[in-house]
Amino acid sequence: MTAIKHALQRDIFTPNDERLLGIVNVCKAGKKKKNCFLCATVTTERPIQVKVVKVKKSDKGDFYKRQQTWELRDLTEVDAKDASKENPEFDLHFEKVYRWVASSAAEKNSFISCIWKLNQRYLRKKVEFVNVSSQLLEESVPSGESQSVAGGDEDALDDYQELSTREEQDIESMMEMCEYAVSNAEGFAEQLSRELQVLDGANIQSIMASEKQVNILMQLLDEALGEVDTIEGKLSSYEEMLQSVKEQMDQISQSNRLIQISNTNNVKLLDEIQFLVNYMDLSKGHIRALQEGDLTSPKGIEACINASEALSQCMNVALRPGHEKLMAVTQQHLLFAELRDTFARRLTNHLNNVFVHQFNHFSHFKMTIPQFYRSSCLSLPGHDQSSTLSQHTAELSLPKHSPLHRDLLRYSKLMEWLKNTHREKYEGLSRTYVDYMSRLYEREIKDFFEVAKIKMAGTTKEAKGKFGLHGSSGKLTGSTSSLNKLTVQGSNSRRSQSSSLLDMGNMSASDLDVADRTKFDKIFEQVLSELEPLCLAEQDFISKFFKLQQHPAVMPPLAQPETEETDGSMPSKMAPPAEHRQSLSSEKDVVRLMMNKIFQSIETELNSLIALGDKIDSFNSLYMLVKMSHHVWTAENVDPASYLSTTLGNVLVTVKRNFDKCISAQIRQMEEVKISKKSKVGILLFVTGFEEFAELAETIFRNAERRGDLDKAYVKLIRAVFVNVEKVANESQKTPRDVVMMENFHHIFSTLSRLKISCLEAERREAKHKYTDHLQSYVINSLGQPLEKLNHFFEGVEARVAQGVREEEVSYQLAFNKQELRKVIKEYPGKEVKKGLDNLYKKVDKHLCEEESLLQVVWHSMQDEFIRQYKHFEDLIGRCYPGSGITMEFTIQDMLEYFSSIAQSH
Repeated sequence: MTAIKHALQRDIFTPNDERLLGIVNVCKAGKKKKNCFLCATVTTERPIQVKVVKVKKSDKGDFYKRQQTWELRDLTEVDAKDASKENPEFDLHFEKVYRWVASSAAEKNSFISCIWKLNQRYLRKKVEFVNVSSQLLEESVPSGESQSVAGGDEDALDDYQELSTREEQDIESMMEMCEYAVSNAEGFAEQLSRELQVLDGANIQSIMASEKQVNILMQLLDEALGEVDTIEGKLSSYEEMLQSVKEQMDQISQSNRLIQISNTNNVKLLDEIQFLVNYMDLSKGHIRALQEGDLTSPKGIEACINASEALSQCMNVALRPGHEKLMAVTQQHLLFAELRDTFARRLTNHLNNVFVHQFNHFSHFKMTIPQFYRSSCLSLPGHDQSSTLSQHTAELSLPKHSPLHRDLLRYSKLMEWLKNTHREKYEGLSRTYVDYMSRLYEREIKDFFEVAKIKMAGTTKEAKGKFGLHGSSGKLTGSTSSLNKLTVQGSNSRRSQSSSLLDMGNMSASDLDVADRTKFDKIFEQVLSELEPLCLAEQDFISKFFKLQQHPAVMPPLAQPETEETDGSMPSKMAPPAEHRQSLSSEKDVVRLMMNKIFQSIETELNSLIALGDKIDSFNSLYMLVKMSHHVWTAENVDPASYLSTTLGNVLVTVKRNFDKCISAQIRQMEEVKISKKSKVGILLFVTGFEEFAELAETIFRNAERRGDLDKAYVKLIRAVFVNVEKVANESQKTPRDVVMMENFHHIFSTLSRLKISCLEAERREAKHKYTDHLQSYVINSLGQPLEKLNHFFEGVEARVAQGVREEEVSYQLAFNKQELRKVIKEYPGKEVKKGLDNLYKKVDKHLCEEESLLQVVWHSMQDEFIRQYKHFEDLIGRCYPGSGITMEFTIQDMLEYFSSIAQSH
């Protein structure tokens, strides 16, 4: 066991800095015996860890390996099974119970005793020992093998120290020098003892021989101490001398330090004075400019701008700690505040006067022509005013405010100063500008749209009667195939027209005037072209003048409602209600809010103009949709969030709604169409109307941005046309259903093929299919059975063949023999056939209309069908009556001559 213990110590525990204190050879209880060793170990380094290690001998070689390790602190109970009898079994309770059988009871007891001692020393009696003899736990472990197994007492645990490598080498060399070191250990130990005694004696003799040198060394030390005392005396005298010098130098240093502090203070004081003088002193020229500078001349404005910037720098200078307590600084602040308030008041009053002066000037100048124009247009209804209006028609344009903007932009830097220093007055100026400009623009825009409406309506009595410009009677009339046409006719020949596809069919090309067709488009485009630069210029001016591009957004003054003017003075202010106190997210919102108030009438007037255009002609919505879409697209490319983009977008919704209403109205009128019971139908009015609508729409929408809206309308209209053509065809009494369907779908197919509308390609193919089907149906139904008895005869022949009679045996049937066939054929000579075809031609000519020119197409189809029947008869004769020599009274060539001569004769 000792050899095993040394081997385990050397191979397993020494490399891991552990000492083996106890070992027992065990195997697991109840299983096939596989021996292993339980080892109790402690680490050599602190903190000391106590472990129980399971070691197993390898199957492939004569060496051991560590298999499992438990911490001793995890051990809760040791069960020896029986305290009175010798029993090699015992249990160790870790995370679970491990049952072991030792090779002998003595080894078990030694191992449990070792565990008990380790528990006593390191675990403070934490482990519980069950069925263990108290005598075993109290007795000391005997020397020899048991002691080595149990691990010795506690002192031995502490005193034990393993040999180092150097010591092992020395022992090995000594043993090599002695031949009997291994064979005779006691003799080797005695030899080593003798050698040690010899060395001790030599050391004692060496110490006694060095006594004389020690005495000499002591004498030298005494002399050195005397020299040290002498040097110390001299150093003390030198120290006293240096002390007086030190005191004098301290006095000089103190004086120098005070002088240096004084100089530093003077420099700092001078720096502070220079700082205050440089940054808080305003020149007399700047003060004079702020107090009485000229705000009308360019030089005066430039001087005021420089003075205001200098004042801002002085007021915004970052003072150092303590400056605010200086009287001079306080006085300067009061002076600056007074100058700021004075100049802000002067600037506000001056700009208010500029606003009022420019408003009065523009209002008087711009109202002259429109008022005269309005008075001339709204005079007595009995007076012919055509010449008057033509002489005094004002140009359809909005006044430009660039001179006003150019004049005010000179003050933009001063407005920026006012915005940063005196927000209340800045907001007051903003409100004043918005108030005056909103009234000015309201008048100008109202007059501008009045002129536009009058130009749209025209200047004749017809137009005035239509739109109620005076008291003459008349109904609203409008073009039916043009977006811009106002049909102007004499009072005796005036007829009311509606903007429907039905009425379009009633109009001829002579009814449409090219100038009238394009007039509305030009006027509407001019209106939008005038509004767009006006809004953009005003928005650009507001951004530059009120400096809404460089600084954080402010609470807009427009968010505060104003009371109405009572005495011509500035409108009084009211406290803004809670719903108007919200802060805007960006300066674009501020600009848009100001623009909304300045141009609050634009959207209303545009909607009114759109309503008028729609009232004149509901198809005007097509032109308005294209033009408005283009302007919205242009405005969004410039600034998607601008006022112009937002306003035009809102109006575009109205235009789109009117466009949808127009399409719905056409569909509704198609559904309400009524046809005459006494006349043939021909090409329906809404079919030709759709053709003219499509031609016009394709012209208008050729390069439009909102082509998708038209495509959707096309689909709705064409489906309505299809449905209502079938409806009319079903209701028609005079004209056969197939004729109505054939002619109208042929017209639709021709229209769609010519216009090449991509979104209606499927409908074009459907129209062709319907036309072809109904053409064939009409031909078959009209042609019928021109050789009726012959048809009946051969139907009987085919019936017999279908019943199983062989074709060559049909001639033996009594009812279908050769004599009966010759008899039937003789009833249809060529003369009778030609006569029947001539009557058929007249009947077809009576059914078809002249507009579509389908008579020859139908006649040719009838010819093909007749020839087909003729060939079918001849084929049956050849198969069922072979060799009979029976033929028809006329040939195919005769038939072709009949059809040709009949067509030429008519």
